[in-house]
Amino acid sequence: MTEKIAIRTDAAPAPAHAFPQGVRKGPLLTVSGQGPVDPASGEYLHPGDVKAQTRRTLENVAAIVEAGGAEFADVMMLRVYLKDRKDFAAMNEVYEAFLAERIGDRAPYPCRTTVICTLPRAEMLVEIDALACVD
Repeated sequence: MTEKIAIRTDAAPAPAHAFPQGVRKGPLLTVSGQGPVDPASGEYLHPGDVKAQTRRTLENVAAIVEAGGAEFADVMMLRVYLKDRKDFAAMNEVYEAFLAERIGDRAPYPCRTTVICTLPRAEMLVEIDALACVD
């Protein structure tokens, strides 16, 4: 049986509760929900700016993906949790640009689900988690 391994990196924020940044078992790598948190200070960044929060959140997800031995192009699924429907276009603009930077023409891009919901912290406008398959 393949061992389940917790993923840990200083390039992403430490978990706020009793769960790891990510878990890998065999070729599967999951990334816990990430928010717009500075990895060094643990502070929530960019209040009120969904574009900047989306970018920071995706950078945190990417850091954990890489710490788990994958590239962002290995991501199969991203789930975006958005606080307000009105922020969808702005979030999506940054999301698409980030994927173009990290994946480019190495299509296909990951699948995605976007959920409009209440997030754990009032200052959070976006949270993102991921599933990757490591080659």
